[in-house]
Amino acid sequence: MTVVPGGPLLVEGPVEVVLPDGTVHVSDHPVVALCACRRSRRYPFCDTSHRRRARPGRASAPAVGQE
Repeated sequence: MTVVPGGPLLVEGPVEVVLPDGTVHVSDHPVVALCACRRSRRYPFCDTSHRRRARPGRASAPAVGQE
């Protein structure tokens, strides 16, 4: 597993993720990005939502094309 600062956890696949409610998500991709910020609409998998939304209390750089 690789921790990406400010980003997801990268896990070498195949991966089986079991959520607290018992739901099982399976991926056979060679690398799976798991969301560490809980902003993903595809949680527990990362959809890069962390790039578009600033964390509360943190200044963020303007998005590309929005300066």
